Amino acid sequence: MLRKTCIALCLLLSAPAWAQTEAAPAVVDKPGTVLVVGQRPGPGMWKISKGDHVLWVFATYSPLPVKMQWRSQQVEAIISQSQLYLSPPTLGASVGLWGGLKMLPHMVGMRKNPGGAMLRDVVPPEVYARWRVLKAKYGVSDDAESERPVFAAETLYRAGLQHAGFATGDEVATAIQALLTKNNVKVMNSHVQLDVPNPGKTLKEFKQGSMDDAACFKTTIERLEIDIDVMRQRANAWSKGDLGEIRKLSFADREAACQSAMASSPALRDGLGLEGAEKRVRKLWLEAAEHALATHTTSFAMLKLSNILRTDYVMTDLQARGYTVLRPLKS
Repeated sequence: MLRKTCIALCLLLSAPAWAQTEAAPAVVDKPGTVLVVGQRPGPGMWKISKGDHVLWVFATYSPLPVKMQWRSQQVEAIISQSQLYLSPPTLGASVGLWGGLKMLPHMVGMRKNPGGAMLRDVVPPEVYARWRVLKAKYGVSDDAESERPVFAAETLYRAGLQHAGFATGDEVATAIQALLTKNNVKVMNSHVQLDVPNPGKTLKEFKQGSMDDAACFKTTIERLEIDIDVMRQRANAWSKGDLGEIRKLSFADREAACQSAMASSPALRDGLGLEGAEKRVRKLWLEAAEHALATHTTSFAMLKLSNILRTDYVMTDLQARGYTVLRPLKS
């Protein structure tokens, strides 16, 4: 129970050359779904280097088709040569044993709107009408009607992805982790642990407090209304390593909107110390990358594709610090 309690609090934060494997075509099984058969290599790896020391960075992407099989001979070869693996940057919260116990009475109703309000009471009528259409289409339970928009949006999004034949779980990362374990590659984490001095108070204030999550809710609806086909194209472009195609496929940034919603909660911002947390995580990963490049001839890392393609993230920072950053050949 305590582990689930800590996980629930953490969720509030959210919360080279190409492989020779031939890419298989997408096969439409029925309207609204997509199945991908055969093996897909995913994108090539970014090469970060200084002298003869190299850090290879593999780009992960989600959502991907449920039936997609992934294998990259190039990734396997690099991992077999690597002395160090840099895990993706992460952010967590520590509440302690006593803090976890004090949180338990406040867990019930954590996802609910304050004061018993329903979704129809807290979102614009036009947006609510669109929600009702998608809710019926994807078979979302009426329980979601009492949830805060940010949580209702997550419920709807997962149902929509499942209906379209996508999965939010990262099977590719799991496969890569198995390769790292098999090759006994040393792991270096980039994790910032936030101390929560009064988790019970934080959770109580979160349940009763305000949150600016209208953009998260609306953006989620927009993605499910018009972006399912684009998601399918983007997933297939990722699986073939066609980053040029990915860049052409613009989409509403749901993840950023929903993270901003969580950060807008005074209880989470103040109780969890979210102010500047993302910069701390980014700084820690950059320090780990520089350590890897200074001390190992070959290292391996995974980062989200959306972060790699940003012009204000770690790739740009590493270039500014004098490292050579080469994109995959087909990008």
